[in-house]
Amino acid sequence: MARPKTNNKAVCQNKNCSYYLKEKSKDITKQGKNYAKHQRFLCKHCGVVFVETKGTPLYQKKLSERKIKEICKELVEKKGIRAVERTIHVHRDTIGNLLNDLAEHALAMTNYLVHDLGLKTYEVDELWTFIKKNKKNLSEKTMNSLKGMKPLSRHA
Repeated sequence: MARPKTNNKAVCQNKNCSYYLKEKSKDITKQGKNYAKHQRFLCKHCGVVFVETKGTPLYQKKLSERKIKEICKELVEKKGIRAVERTIHVHRDTIGNLLNDLAEHALAMTNYLVHDLGLKTYEVDELWTFIKKNKKNLSEKTMNSLKGMKPLSRHA
């Protein structure tokens, strides 16, 4: 008797696969975890292995979600990048790259921070304010994605 398939929410991330982003009749199995402890999956149709964070702002990040959450909370408290570097022991270039990636995926990241990590809407607003304040360090693509952002909450 065969073991039943697990019910996972992963969909194929290969654009050349006929089951790309399709839920129906997918055949995806778990393939262990990567160095950042993210679940890996294998699409049985095309043979491509992908990570659960593919297509998200956290893709190819070596930091854990806990560490990223700590960085975001420190930045919300209006600490500078060097102060966060000293308190969390993460290099300032890593923090700068994280800020750039957060800004590029602003809308998706806002939903993730509020719903998955449990940050309050005013905390996320403070984070985006901090990122916009440091716009001289951001790329033009990032700035274009931030232009359409509106505040989530009205607070004093």
